[in-house]
Amino acid sequence: MAKKFPLHPAHPERICWGCDKYCPTDSLACGNGSGRTLHPAEMLGDDWYTYGDWGLDVDTPPVPPKP
Repeated sequence: MAKKFPLHPAHPERICWGCDKYCPTDSLACGNGSGRTLHPAEMLGDDWYTYGDWGLDVDTPPVPPKP
């Protein structure tokens, strides 16, 4: 069973989000030669999961947009 994908991780920059392994950035286990995969919040903002169909079961209320 896959781990539950975090909506708002504390330090997303410390982890590769490319697969279910969630490796530290200094020891990627995929071995595919690529760099670290960013968390969607790093690319799309804190409300990333409210747009599109990510296939996640969201139990938390949406984060209000920043002014």
